[in-house]
Amino acid sequence: MAAVTLNVSTVKPLGDRVFIKISASEEKTAGGILLPDSAKEKPQIGEIVQVGDGKRNDDGTRQAVDVKVGDKVLYSKYAGTDIKLGEEEYVLLSEKDILAVVS
Repeated sequence: MAAVTLNVSTVKPLGDRVFIKISASEEKTAGGILLPDSAKEKPQIGEIVQVGDGKRNDDGTRQAVDVKVGDKVLYSKYAGTDIKLGEEEYVLLSEKDILAVVS
């Protein structure tokens, strides 16, 4: 999937979506073999940089998002939309696609 390139200064997710800065992918294997770009896997760990207001319940109230800005998270491999802002890569995804908070 191709990444969406945006020329904006800020992105504010809506609802229960979160905006995650993707961590750098591994350059070499555990055995020390350098990986070409075509062999690198898409990283699944990133740091949350923006959080939406939360999902709206049937009665109109908001359900708070369980994660916060600054959390490092593990997310589903094929989840979300890849976004490129300048040279940085991000992913915009729903809170349900976050698997765990890592430290």
